[in-house]
Amino acid sequence: MHIIVVGSGIAGLSAALSAAESGAQVTIIERASEGEHGGNTRYTEAYLRMKSIDDVADDFIDHFMANAGGYTDPSIEQEMVRDHADWSPLARSQSTVDPDFLGAFADNAGLTLRWLESAGLRFDFLPTAFITTTTTRLLPVGGGLAMVETLTAACKAKGVEFRFETTAQNLLMARGRITGLSTNIGDVKGDAVILACGGFEGNPEMLARYIGASAINLRPVARGGHYNKGEGIRMALDIGAAPNGDFGSYHAEPIDPRSGVAEPAIFTFPYGILVNKAGARFTDEAPGTVDAHYESVTRRIFEQRDGIAWMIADAQLDNVPNWQKGSRTDQAPVIANSIADLSRKMGLPAEALSATISAYNAACVEGLFKPLEKDGLATQGLSPPKSNWARPIDRAPYRAWPIISANVFTFGGLKVDRNACVINQDGRAIPGLYAAGETMGIYYRTYTGSTSVLRGAVFGRQAALHACGQAQ
Repeated sequence: MHIIVVGSGIAGLSAALSAAESGAQVTIIERASEGEHGGNTRYTEAYLRMKSIDDVADDFIDHFMANAGGYTDPSIEQEMVRDHADWSPLARSQSTVDPDFLGAFADNAGLTLRWLESAGLRFDFLPTAFITTTTTRLLPVGGGLAMVETLTAACKAKGVEFRFETTAQNLLMARGRITGLSTNIGDVKGDAVILACGGFEGNPEMLARYIGASAINLRPVARGGHYNKGEGIRMALDIGAAPNGDFGSYHAEPIDPRSGVAEPAIFTFPYGILVNKAGARFTDEAPGTVDAHYESVTRRIFEQRDGIAWMIADAQLDNVPNWQKGSRTDQAPVIANSIADLSRKMGLPAEALSATISAYNAACVEGLFKPLEKDGLATQGLSPPKSNWARPIDRAPYRAWPIISANVFTFGGLKVDRNACVINQDGRAIPGLYAAGETMGIYYRTYTGSTSVLRGAVFGRQAALHACGQAQ
């Protein structure tokens, strides 16, 4: 049996290694050169929403189900509480996170991490960039780079063929079944194709088509995202695959646009204020812990003129223990000893910014500041409010960082079942076609944090096991 895997991030490498261990001949098609391969995985710390290596976090299922899609027809929802075998084709192809799929995700998460452990990876509860948190996160020691390097070596040891600098173009079919893949350097024949080649965050045309003209203000969060141009999604949709996930949205993260390092996130904004190019506040900077709310706040930044805002803090930021871990940029803040001077350096209207800060300061009240937990220290009589950590900004030196929304990955992708088989518009699996990682669509509205790398590993492995006839 010959398995073709498109992409070499965590999803593709997990699929390739699993297939090779099952005795299959495996070829990986990868547009990047060796040493730059691995997609977004190479650059991420790879947070995993787990409470132990064997069990998902307590809020795993609930968070997914709270963001499982749009307004689903109640008659279809009623079908989805029955056994999956009794679902109609309409329910099987529905754009939503169905409970059968989600159950498989949760059930196989721990088993997949144990398998990755046997491949040479180690996991631990290491420090994260979040100063305040609401859920548990496990990390691979060495982050995503360790995942890419360890699994690449394991794949090569098992005889997996890597074809670097090769771009997948179209799926090959005969009599309704996938028979291979066409690439920029020729066709590759195989018994199954596993699409694990990312989303479309590196494709400006698809971003404008699905997210809108303002997508010009987005950029991938790391270099690996530029390689994700959406071919896997497009070629499957072209043969009738069902779409899934929120095509008009993406995982948003606040970053410093001046920085070229991977994921230059600014997670310290709850301890200051955010202003737009008009010098006005536009959102509650601290509705809760930063790990749970940074995405919704970042989306409000994206809505501002030119998709940019500034975080402003004063000398009191130094009272937040280890605040620097939440500021991952390699660029220094803009610093000034007066608001007037700060506004000049930021290029913002001085009178408007001064009025904004004066109104904010007047709305702050006395109370106990607790930087490492929600403290309820909120503004009074201010719109929009600031719900926690609200202290006057009145002590020089003043510091400011520009923030834009990064596109960590796009939400729209392909509908798959519990074995990562791609489902067509008629609710049936397309024989020989699988999707994993970003190429599959499972996210709507708000990202269930720290699950993207996990879905890549779980469903890359599930795809390979099913293709090799070893799935449960």
